[in-house]
This record gives sequence, structure tokens and C-alpha cells, in this order.
Amino acid sequence: MEKYKKVVFDNFEVFIVGIILTSIAATHHLVTDKIPFLNFYYLPVFIAGYYLGRRKAVMTAFASILFTFLYALTLNGWQSNYETLSEFISALAIWGGFLTLSAILVGTLSEQKEEKIEELKIAYIGVLEILSKYLESGDPLTKSHSIRVAELSIKIAEAMLLNDDEIENIRAAALLHDIGKVEIGIDLINKSVDLTEDEKILVDEHTERGAKLIELAGGILKHSVPLVLAHHDHYIDDEHGRKIPLGARILSVADAYDAIVSDRPYRIGKEPWQALEELQKSAGSQFDPQVVDVLKGIVSQAHSVNF
Repeated sequence: MEKYKKVVFDNFEVFIVGIILTSIAATHHLVTDKIPFLNFYYLPVFIAGYYLGRRKAVMTAFASILFTFLYALTLNGWQSNYETLSEFISALAIWGGFLTLSAILVGTLSEQKEEKIEELKIAYIGVLEILSKYLESGDPLTKSHSIRVAELSIKIAEAMLLNDDEIENIRAAALLHDIGKVEIGIDLINKSVDLTEDEKILVDEHTERGAKLIELAGGILKHSVPLVLAHHDHYIDDEHGRKIPLGARILSVADAYDAIVSDRPYRIGKEPWQALEELQKSAGSQFDPQVVDVLKGIVSQAHSVNF
């Protein structure tokens, strides 16, 4: 069922265009004055051009032209407005030409807009990666931790068939999930001896501090705020009886896995199978069991080992 839902969600605009085009075609058969009604075919063409691009907009235009031609030809629908078939075909060619040109124009403008948006996304991801490297440059033992967590989180999200927007939000949250530690200090984060109660409270506050810093940026980063804020929360909040957002659950598992397998000042990193065993023990309470299972498959495939 989830697979079919994803197909519908990923192709939602295609279904909408198809439904509108079919509805117009069916209505066209019923109306008396058919020539002015041809202008309604611009609606699915414009929608296809804006949301689906030039190629599918042109395909929608051709489908509209083909339906109109076959309908008029088979049912002699052209006779109510034109004396000869050649006059009808000439008029259809002019209308079809404008319809196709409109599809090309709207589709081209839409694709150019999407290209600019994609360039901005690439640029902002690059800035986030540079920022994450800068934040970790003072601590060699956690260097590139955020990038590794982001890469692993993306693999998990893709395996769980999340859409592109959700994956980008998770990527941004993963790259910046530890930004709140800047206000706490690396020495305290990596302290090898037991923390005092005040120090524990301060360290635990790094998620809230990070969320506030990201919130100040606003824009497309605003959707990453809840993920950063909740990435250290348990899978099920016993006090409120709620689950944390899926993106935060994915980030939580990826972050914990990388922390376990990486060397720290107070211990040596463990083997992947040992990390998975630790995560499995807390699956269903601290970690989302479905996310842990997906990670298990990814790690197993990467290391060619059955865990």
C-alpha cells in the first residue's frame, strides 16, 4: 500500500493534468458550441507546463489536438462550424499551433525556474557542508561527523521512499544537528570524566540552542528546526505519548550509529555489528525499530556481512 501511495504522491501533478484533460474532453463532447470550448484545453497545458516541464506540456497539447481531431473526424463534429473538412483542419492546425507554442513557452519558463532553484539548493547544501566542517575543525575526533550522519540519513530516507523535499530537510538538519555545541564548547562535549549535573543540563541544551540558531536563518531551513530539536528525544515520548517526527527518528539513529563506531577521547569506536546490536537493544523505546531495520540492511550491504 505504501508503495502505491508513493507512486500517487510522486506523480500527483500527472494525475491532476490527466483528470482535468479527461474532464474537458468529456465535456467537449456534450457542449453545443464546440469551437469556443477549445480554449479550455489551455488549462491542462498550462498546468502541465508549470508543474511538469516542457516535454509533458507538449505531450498534453498533442493529446488535446489528437482528441479534438479524432472526435471531429469520427462524429463529423466539424460540420456544424465548417463547410469542408479542409477548413476544419486548417482551423485546427492554427489552434493546435498556438496550443503547442503555449506549452513550449510555459514549460521552458518553468524549467528555467527549476534550474535556478536547483542551483540555489546545491549552493546552500555546499554552504552547510562548509559550515559543518568549520564547526568541527577544532575537534579532530568528531571531524566530518555531521557529513557522515547526513550521508547515512539520506540513505535511510531514500530506502524508506521519502520524497525529495523530506530528504533535503533531513540533509540540512543532519549537517547542522550539532550546531548548538558551538555555544557549549568542544572541551565540555568531549569531557572524558563524569559530568556534573549542571554540565549535563548544559550539554543537553545543545539541541534547543541549535534549533534556535537555525530558526534565525528562516527560509528553507525552517523545516529542519523540529528535526534538530528532537533528534536526541526518544522514539516514543513517554510523558506525552507521542512519536517524534520521522526525520528526527532517522537522524537520531544515524547520529547514534556514527557516534558508536567513531573513536572518542574516552573510548575506541566499535565495529558496525556491535553498533547495530546496541541500537537494536533500544529499538522500540529510544529508537524507531523500522529505521533501525533499514539501517541494518544498509550497513549489511555496505560491509557485505549478514548481521
